[in-house]
Amino acid sequence: MKEQFYSYIQNLQDQICKGLEAIEGQAKFREDLWERPEGGGGRTRVIENGTVFEKGGVNISAVHGKLPEAMQKMFNVGEADFFACGLSLVLHPKNPMTPTVHANWRYFEMYDDNGNVIQQWFGGGQDLTPYYLFEEDAIHFHQTCKTACDKHNPEFYPKNKKQCDAYFWNAHRNEARGIGGLFFDYCKATDTMSMQDWYNFVTEVGNSFLQAYVPIVEKRKDLPYTPEQRMWQEIRRGRYVEFNLVHDKGTLFGLKTNGRIESILMSLPPHVQWVYDHHAEAGSEEEKLVNVLENPKNWIVD
Repeated sequence: MKEQFYSYIQNLQDQICKGLEAIEGQAKFREDLWERPEGGGGRTRVIENGTVFEKGGVNISAVHGKLPEAMQKMFNVGEADFFACGLSLVLHPKNPMTPTVHANWRYFEMYDDNGNVIQQWFGGGQDLTPYYLFEEDAIHFHQTCKTACDKHNPEFYPKNKKQCDAYFWNAHRNEARGIGGLFFDYCKATDTMSMQDWYNFVTEVGNSFLQAYVPIVEKRKDLPYTPEQRMWQEIRRGRYVEFNLVHDKGTLFGLKTNGRIESILMSLPPHVQWVYDHHAEAGSEEEKLVNVLENPKNWIVD
């Protein structure tokens, strides 16, 4: 399974980067290959200062070795060997009318002293963070997520959508980071779902990413915007940074386990503002977004 999924995310990274470069038109992804001293490494690809994407990264990694102490505590186990691989991406467009997007698909194994797999699971998801709310974009993104889920189980979309809303919640601000999508974790074999079934589901979601995001970028990337709208984007980006550094388990795990810092922090946007006690103007498009972030809604109504 680990070879199968690692091969998949290598190919998916190529496909996503190719699709994004096609819509970008100017900037190209820069590639860094890196090695982890304890075992494994990764392939980081970053795009910066483009006409469409101000900054973004599409990264893959596959690491192995002794389970770090922080992970032993997290899983309530003693010393063990592990393998983990995944693809993680974040894209921060230049135009405030175009939403930021995040996605991640990952696989984990843990072994006993004889090298036998004793734990294995998949996790991942994809979510959208707009600065201005276009309801048709939210519906398109969620419908694409739902279509991918429905091919495997009609219960997956409502469950994973709910988990996404709960996970990407900026508790200290009492608002969501964005308008959600899918979030799933610890997807283990059951009586009804084998690991191959989970692989098929996770790859279905991964394969849907470009379809979910690129049409939105094409619609919004050339819309006019004002300096005030750009400022609002940078203020909202500040909330994105707050979530990633205060609440996000992946970021915190990377920081606590001697992860590659450049890859971990590639999710942070280049231009951000924190304005003291800032509030959106009543009745404005900015307030319209905040209202949805404070009260997550169901975008797909059957």
